[in-house]
This record gives sequence, C-alpha cells and structure tokens, in this order.
Amino acid sequence: MTTPLSVRALRGLLCLAFLCLGACGQKETPPPDAATIAALRPADPRLAEIYAASCLACHTMADSGAPLTGVVEQWKPRLNKGMPVLLKNIVEGVNGMPAGGQCFACTPEDYTALILFMSQPPR
Repeated sequence: MTTPLSVRALRGLLCLAFLCLGACGQKETPPPDAATIAALRPADPRLAEIYAASCLACHTMADSGAPLTGVVEQWKPRLNKGMPVLLKNIVEGVNGMPAGGQCFACTPEDYTALILFMSQPPR
C-alpha cells in the first residue's frame, strides 16, 4: 500500500517545522564584558604595543563611538564594507578617529592585522 501524497507532504512539512524550531534555540555568544575588552591584546608583541598606543583608548570605551575590541556585532557593518574601505577610513580618519589612528609608522598590513584582531571574539 502506498501513502497518499498529502500525507507524505504533511510529514515533510512537519520535519521542516521541527528543523526550523531547532534552529530558533541557538543563541549567539554574548559580547565580552568591559573588563575582558580592556584586557585584550594582540599576541604579537609589536602589534600589542601599537594597539596599546593607538587603538586601546577608543576601542575599549563604550562611549567613544568606536567599535569595541572583541564585540563582533559592532564590527560586522564595517567589515561588510570591505577591507579597502576600512583601510581608507583609517588612513584618512573618519568620524572621531584621527587620520592614521595616531599611528604614523603603521603600514597597511599593521592596520589590517589590528582590524582582524579587534573584530574577532576574545579567545
């Protein structure tokens, strides 16, 4: 005996509904707290020095307007613009960020490494 098409379709829809409900229960990782953000540093000692001198003051202060280090959701809209736009904004300055981020010896590679560090969740 074969199962009518409507019963098979109903079973398929029920399976799909359960899969969708299962996905609803997944939660995003909460952003790091202020103490964690303040303690984050790049693993590379040279980049850590640059970060401390040029990035830390704004990218660890919630009221600065800068995306916070380690808070992925704040970085997503910026990263979606692409690295060339981010690098241009750093070099020229944007909003409250001074030109070069006050790191006049930084290379585009330094800026890229710092962006990648700051835009990732804490490890």
